[in-house]
Amino acid sequence: MDLAENIPSKPDPDNAGGGKIMRKTIAKIFLLTITSFLVFGMLTSASKKKSARANEVIVYTYNSFSGEWGAGPEIARLFEAKTGIKVTYAEVGDSGQILSKAILEKKKPVADVLVGLDNYSAEKAVASGVLDVYKPAAADTLIPAELSSKLNADSKKWYLTPYDYSHFAFIFDTLSGLPAPTCLEDLTKPEYAKKIIIMDSKTSTLGVGYEEWVKAAYKDKADDFFARIKPSLLTVAPGWSVGYGMFTDGEAPLCFSYTTSPAYHVEYGEGDRFQALIFTDGHVMQVEGAGIVKGAPNPDGAKKFMDFLISDEAQNLIPLTQWMFPANKNVELPASYAAAAPVPKTIE
Repeated sequence: MDLAENIPSKPDPDNAGGGKIMRKTIAKIFLLTITSFLVFGMLTSASKKKSARANEVIVYTYNSFSGEWGAGPEIARLFEAKTGIKVTYAEVGDSGQILSKAILEKKKPVADVLVGLDNYSAEKAVASGVLDVYKPAAADTLIPAELSSKLNADSKKWYLTPYDYSHFAFIFDTLSGLPAPTCLEDLTKPEYAKKIIIMDSKTSTLGVGYEEWVKAAYKDKADDFFARIKPSLLTVAPGWSVGYGMFTDGEAPLCFSYTTSPAYHVEYGEGDRFQALIFTDGHVMQVEGAGIVKGAPNPDGAKKFMDFLISDEAQNLIPLTQWMFPANKNVELPASYAAAAPVPKTIE
């Protein structure tokens, strides 16, 4: 036996690092494998989320549209049945609050569609850059130009699509024993002291509408009218529900609302006690619209929702849920509208 065979040999300088190199190689392969699994998992998760959002449209709106008595729930049901796309409503507040939330999320939008912006918030909405251009295919056929121009007047592009409208008016309790006023100026008379309910412009679109009406009628003398009518105001309610509820409870004989509001009372057999007064001043109109959010997570679904919103199927729901005129001119109005929803002269 050669004793040299049992003597440990010295490491070969040329191969001394072989083990270390092997270990490093194995470590790199391991890390690459783990990283690949993580990336694959993230891509798969993102793909699933994207797929899920392709089957959902998120809509920012207000309670009276998306709530139990509004048109929103049935519109969502019909839309999903037709397209397979689910509609999720987020009740944000009035038009100002809807727009404010969209602006806050501008860099990373959550909503696909905004429902409830109107002709008094449209200019700000377009200027903010939160809306994308989209005109439903049937818009020119279904929507009167008078309505669409109020929402897109300051732009050559179509950002907002009308879905309902009405004129603002004072609703009068004919059993109050008071004479019915015939113009805005009458409201400043002593016999109407503490007899009128209006809404706050900071929290209600009707409050904004009231102020716009006075400005349209009185021009540079509007501030004088606002001062003179103060003794006639019972309260400035935070919103329509509170104010109109006080009115129907008999707390005041006059309440600011829409010309279409009395149609509700006629439709449900309450008679014509509450009537919309048509003033000689003329009346301003509110047009409510919907628009697609720029950078919406589901733009294709949003476009389909917009198309459906002005369809006969969806618009037929508007009169007896929103208690406004539908924007679609093909919709046949209920008899209660002919009986109790007058159409006044429009002023700007």
